[in-house]
Amino acid sequence: MANITQALGAEIVLPTTTGTANSFCEARIVRLVAIGVSATISVVSSQSGTGIGSFTMTANTTEYLQKEYTQCVFASNANVRGTKVGFTN
Repeated sequence: MANITQALGAEIVLPTTTGTANSFCEARIVRLVAIGVSATISVVSSQSGTGIGSFTMTANTTEYLQKEYTQCVFASNANVRGTKVGFTN
């Protein structure tokens, strides 16, 4: 049986600085969509916290980011949207 994505929050534009990075209400999984252009996604330990890692999303792609509850996310530009999600069967 296929997994079904369950939206657990409203979609927002990802912040673009570490000081405004978002945990998506302490989400474990965040659905990210890069609209129109590529972007670098950065994961930090908390707002203004230590960098954990980063990756590049190519234009017009969707990724599911698994992170720790307290970790926050921001993007290199305002063309990335994100929402807290879960999966169900």
